[in-house]
Amino acid sequence: MPSIGFTYMTPTQLRAFHLVAESGSFSAAARASDLSQPNLSGQVTALEKTYGVRLFDRRGRGIAPTETGRQLHGLTTRLFALQEEARALLAGEQALTRGHLRIAADSAHHVVPIMASLRKRAQNLTFALSIDNSAVVLERLLRHEADVAVMAKSVSDPRLHAVRLRRDRLVLFAPAGHAFARRGRVPLAALSGLELVLRERGSITREVLEQAMADAGVRPDAIVEVETREGVREAVAAGFGIGAVFESELGQDRRFRRLVVSDRPLQVAEYAVCAQESRRLALVRAFMDEAERLAEAAT
Repeated sequence: MPSIGFTYMTPTQLRAFHLVAESGSFSAAARASDLSQPNLSGQVTALEKTYGVRLFDRRGRGIAPTETGRQLHGLTTRLFALQEEARALLAGEQALTRGHLRIAADSAHHVVPIMASLRKRAQNLTFALSIDNSAVVLERLLRHEADVAVMAKSVSDPRLHAVRLRRDRLVLFAPAGHAFARRGRVPLAALSGLELVLRERGSITREVLEQAMADAGVRPDAIVEVETREGVREAVAAGFGIGAVFESELGQDRRFRRLVVSDRPLQVAEYAVCAQESRRLALVRAFMDEAERLAEAAT
């Protein structure tokens, strides 16, 4: 156990750490602030030495936060967001004017309209959007690596607050030259013995389809696992099998034909989600309010 004596962290050290964690490197943090790179490095090193911890793994010119660094970043994000909200309150600012929002989503399709609507309200808002499967999106939110999330995974965690954006359904899609291409509708049993192209485990599309097939006793011949939606589309176009996607995301692509599963609803919903403790933060509140407004307008 390291001895910390009577030395404690300072606001300057926390700010330096936060800037580096947000920017991804000491040099980028220096460019984004009025501090020099040696100053930032010295402040972070002093913080690490004070508590006998390592906050970043130095990898040549790059850095990566350690587990302690990731947890501290979640705390400093909330700390400085509250500080900014307090400043806005004392300055009498009633409108959302600026800020940076970290968003994790399982698809750009449902989240970009919310982002665009917020930008109309405040041109100085900036966003960092990461796209992954729903399991990873939820993990990023719970680890405070994202301020808000948009995903198809329903949550009942008391730590989280969710707004349902819209209902959707899962559909299949096949290459235009596939034997099913002209049918439009197929029973789930038609997938028995066929090859399927699906996202990795943790994807809601895969979870919903595999559960439906398991309930119906349907066994495909093989599943080709692809990590991204774009990869799934290209694999289906190349003839590797039939894919699955949310109907709203299929779009218009002459290479594919939509197939509705005739005997199973395969209903899903998309949600905007934030941590309960973050709902009072101005940016998070604005995002969730906008999500709810757009959801009501769509009904």
